[in-house]
Amino acid sequence: MPAQTYEFKMEMTCEGCSGAAKRVLGKLGEKVSNIDADISSQKVTVTSELSADELLETLKKTGKTVSYIGVKK
Repeated sequence: MPAQTYEFKMEMTCEGCSGAAKRVLGKLGEKVSNIDADISSQKVTVTSELSADELLETLKKTGKTVSYIGVKK
């Protein structure tokens, strides 16, 4: 499956929160090519070959409230 860029809404209050998102997604290795966690907009943007569901489940491991927004155009 070709890589797509997905957007997720994630409760983040500090650098630690965005770091947690990057850490759990980073464990997916080469299947994830880009991760951007923006605290001010509460969004995590991920470029990956994985499905949105797989990425959402991974982000939920942070313990934060996460929801799927959609594919970034």
